[in-house]
Amino acid sequence: MDIRKLQRAIVDGLEDVKAQDIKVYDTSHLTELFDRVVIASGTSNRQTKALAASVRDTVKGAGGHIVAVEGLETGEWVLVDCGDAVVHILQPQLRLYYNLEEIWGDKPVRMKLATGGRGPA
Repeated sequence: MDIRKLQRAIVDGLEDVKAQDIKVYDTSHLTELFDRVVIASGTSNRQTKALAASVRDTVKGAGGHIVAVEGLETGEWVLVDCGDAVVHILQPQLRLYYNLEEIWGDKPVRMKLATGGRGPA
């Protein structure tokens, strides 16, 4: 699946369940394992699990493949491995503490969000 189509499917899945603060980063220059990291916040264990399920279903519906989903037991930090993209769905406190944007965030990908704004996704 084309990386643009994959990242669009991921963001659409996140937006469908009202994820907060969605960010997409190009990581192709940092690792050969994946080309994108997507980071989003959910307000509760239930929402992070629902966000992961929505991403899984949206990516599969677009013809993509899900390698693995980790963290559903607790729902505090759920990782969805979509092959060329890795999605981190965290509750705000964990997101602030681990600050994944500092590790992966030097190349934001600009894409249009369904909420209307254009900027780093």
